[in-house]
Amino acid sequence: MLFRASAKTVAVMALDRSLFLHLTDQFAHMHGYRPGTSEARSWERSIPVLAAALNDAGLGDVEMMLEYALPLNSKRADVVLAGVHPVTGEPSYVVVELKQWSQAVPHEDDPTLCHVDAYAHPVLNPVEQVRRYCEYLVNFNGAVAEHAGRVNGVAFLHNATEFGVTGLREIERDDRGLLFTGERRGAFIDHLRTKLSDKHGGAQAADELCAGATVPSKQLMSVAAAEVRERQQFVLLDEQQVAYRLVLNAVEKAKHADRKEVVIVTGGPGTGKSVIALQLLGDLYRRGIPALHATGSQSFTKTMRKVAGSRKREVQDLFKYFDSFMTAEKNSLGALICDEAHRIRETSANRYTRAEHRTGRAQIDELIDVAYVPVFFLDEHQVVRPGEMGTVAEIQAAAAKRGIPCHVVPLDSQFRCGGSDAYLRWVVRLLGLEPGGPVVWEPDGRMQLLVADSPREMEAFLEARRAEGLGARMSAGYCWRWSPEPKPGEPLPPDVVIGDWARPWNLRGDRSVSGAPPAALWATDPAGFGQVGCVYTAQGFEYDWSGVIIGPDLIWRGDRWITDRTASKDPVFNKSASDADVNRLIRNTYKVLLTRGMVGTIVYSTDAETREKLRELADGVARETVSV
Repeated sequence: MLFRASAKTVAVMALDRSLFLHLTDQFAHMHGYRPGTSEARSWERSIPVLAAALNDAGLGDVEMMLEYALPLNSKRADVVLAGVHPVTGEPSYVVVELKQWSQAVPHEDDPTLCHVDAYAHPVLNPVEQVRRYCEYLVNFNGAVAEHAGRVNGVAFLHNATEFGVTGLREIERDDRGLLFTGERRGAFIDHLRTKLSDKHGGAQAADELCAGATVPSKQLMSVAAAEVRERQQFVLLDEQQVAYRLVLNAVEKAKHADRKEVVIVTGGPGTGKSVIALQLLGDLYRRGIPALHATGSQSFTKTMRKVAGSRKREVQDLFKYFDSFMTAEKNSLGALICDEAHRIRETSANRYTRAEHRTGRAQIDELIDVAYVPVFFLDEHQVVRPGEMGTVAEIQAAAAKRGIPCHVVPLDSQFRCGGSDAYLRWVVRLLGLEPGGPVVWEPDGRMQLLVADSPREMEAFLEARRAEGLGARMSAGYCWRWSPEPKPGEPLPPDVVIGDWARPWNLRGDRSVSGAPPAALWATDPAGFGQVGCVYTAQGFEYDWSGVIIGPDLIWRGDRWITDRTASKDPVFNKSASDADVNRLIRNTYKVLLTRGMVGTIVYSTDAETREKLRELADGVARETVSV
């Protein structure tokens, strides 16, 4: 949090303006940059109004925690009030969302959203916003995990009239989400008195909340067990089941012996790493063992939240990012399941990281420290960005440095690419990721491999497959600039230009634009077909047919591949990246793209000599099959 004091103290500091100077300095210290104008204005105008209401209610000794950071999350509640319940005598907390809006109307199709003149797009209804903050706090703070009734929430729109926001109340259901306006200030004061006593201070209650361990609550684990574990499509076979059992056994041993153990599960695309990860998550919750799932991919994490938590919203909060554990308490989890662990980076810090968290600590160390049994699922051939260092050797070294036993479980059988081990071997040999050089593709009845003469031909072929009810996507190496996203209603810029054919990249952001899905859903939303995906949105996903455009960053000359870093537009390949690293990462990129298809892959190269080599290796099959 940025600041904590009694309502009396906050009111005095607001009056002499020292509060805003303190908040601004503290924000700059924590984040490394100064707060935006709108944020600073909200502190200056909203916090004094809330402090005045508390003092008028006789609640001057209630503790105000300003900009309270939610655990394992970048979100902050405007204010959390801490005190004693006037009836039960137990700690009592009120989460307050402050808005300066004068009016707002609910979205016509979804009352959890609303429209405010200041914003071009719908925003979350503040009633829903504060309710979610309350639920999240109960789910992840040990001080209230078993006492959900101690947490309540209000949205205080102190500039609004009843007429201006009356429609927002449609979703009021309980004390976790109530709305009060400036016009009903008296009712707001009366409500605060029902939750907070005027006879006791709130310092001790605030201390308890701040000291609460950050772990998933038992109630949340119970919900997750039913939501994740009971899904019948997760059937583990052979070494998948071996890996699954080894992890469960390690967790049980660690729990009883009070010692740590690291497990690494390696396997190529489609070997079932994510299936095992989800199965483990559900089973651990069923056994009452606190665990979280984490990845380094926004697209992958958002899709996992959508798949595993589609029926229970709170389950979605169990899916985190690798940089969520910078301040987490050591061994606060029974297990941390790190999926797509090849995306682990050198450090969790970025330009938004608070100054006191810029410790230089390795991200691998943070992930190992937070759980008794950290589990890493990875494929070393999917490292595609400089700074990614999720390798078996790096994790083993980090474990050895701490004297922690480390077990490696290889997964061999795979379920992507039609279950074709032959195709996966062909891809890694093609790209020189394993010794021996490229070999001619020999059809195995499981996977189809085609070579197109043009991107237009590729797209037409994929369209025909979609007409048959199959899923399809086009992806490409990062060899074309990526324009900023257009305004709503404007067409997407056709950045991927090859001759007279041009298509847009997939979107970068979290919202749909002009019918195209947000970045995280490009691989799974049918509307993603119209855009060309990059490796960062394709990685971790699969679809029936994969169309891959090999750009000028990888060309065949004579008897070998040549990588041309100057042809790449990927901003991560800066001058500090060595030629050897760029060479490896470009080849890994195409390995990822060429292994997304479940039924078949159709490939096109922008380079004529490379296309000829691909035709030679595909044994001429594509020349006859591509026609539609």
